[in-house]
Amino acid sequence: MASFTTFYLSRIIDTKAFDAHGNCIGVVKDLLVDFDSSSYTSGHPSVNGIKIKQKKRTFFLAFRHFRIEKSAGKLKVVCDKLDELSAEHIESDLYLVDSVLDKQIVDLNGRKLVRVNDVRLVSIVNGTYAVAVDIGIEGLLRRVGIARPIKSLVSMFGASLSSKFILWEDVAAIDFSNLNIKLSKSHSRLQTLHPSDLADIIEDLGRKASAEVFSSLDEEKAADVLEELEIDAQVRILESLSIEKAADLLDKMPADEVADIFDALEDDKVELLLNEMGEDTSQEVRELLYYPDDSVGSIMSTEVLSFNENATIGEVLADLREKRPEAEALYNLFVTDQAEVLIATFSLRDLVIHPVEMKVSQIMQPAPVHLSDYQGITEIAEIVSKYNLLAIPVVDRHNVLQGMVVIDDVIDDLMGKRRTNK
Repeated sequence: MASFTTFYLSRIIDTKAFDAHGNCIGVVKDLLVDFDSSSYTSGHPSVNGIKIKQKKRTFFLAFRHFRIEKSAGKLKVVCDKLDELSAEHIESDLYLVDSVLDKQIVDLNGRKLVRVNDVRLVSIVNGTYAVAVDIGIEGLLRRVGIARPIKSLVSMFGASLSSKFILWEDVAAIDFSNLNIKLSKSHSRLQTLHPSDLADIIEDLGRKASAEVFSSLDEEKAADVLEELEIDAQVRILESLSIEKAADLLDKMPADEVADIFDALEDDKVELLLNEMGEDTSQEVRELLYYPDDSVGSIMSTEVLSFNENATIGEVLADLREKRPEAEALYNLFVTDQAEVLIATFSLRDLVIHPVEMKVSQIMQPAPVHLSDYQGITEIAEIVSKYNLLAIPVVDRHNVLQGMVVIDDVIDDLMGKRRTNK
């Protein structure tokens, strides 16, 4: 026997297994590996057992007495000693066919949802281990037994089949229909993905799996991901949460984003959530919901930064460091009087390039382009384009600053996600 033998799960499933005397003991139906990554001795899950079916009888044997032999391109499963697998392994181990093959997993490096077409294993002197999952087209063709002829055919045209593997340690399984599976790494590794990538993954999942993945995220990450989801996915996720949990997440989101979600919820559910949310956020959302759907006020962000014209640049910078605002809040900075009437605007660039002792009045741009909160939303894209603005202030009929429309909303509009082109 060679020092090591590599093989695929699909190549031995439904093949006959033989004892040391060459007698058939049954057909291989599954392999059982370590479920708990903390028990890995080689960095990969060890194959502990094998599921065998003989006529109408199914039984489990310890895999340590099995060997995989290769001969003339074919695999042979041989058992030197019939030793029953312990009940502990039968109950707690991970079944590769039932729980991994054809299941959805997250490719952490590719930041996307993929399906397992096969599992690659290796037998060495001290055991047999699962080392990678195959998510490429070759793995799928191997399953139906036509990989070799197809490879030969495409090679005649100078092409090759797509073959892609994900190392076991780089896999995070998220199909929770079987045993709440988590392959190799802790589910917390999903926290390393960008909220937009996680949102794409969750949107591709079914109702149950998406709720399971979302519930595994910490509160800050969950709020960021919820903000990135499409509206139907947002509703689906919120419906899977308790009112208290949903309200906590919504409290961490911009009021305009929350208002957009509430437009898609039943009025009774909206009122329950508003009553559970923090008073300040709840009030902001109620004010936004009051605006007609085709008005600027319905899509504006209320998270704006305004300053007095007599403040120094140094004071403004200190205030920004203390508040640590989101990036979009810095698209445009506003100057208001004591009654919050909009006077002027200035940019982050203005702050950076001028001395800290200068006053805001010396760098501000008076009479800024602005929108009215009850103005129709059809003009927004044109104004943003005409004046090359990242954000446009929104005022009421008394010129009191109410919020701003940011470029992100216009981009969403162009992608068909919002209402500004209706």
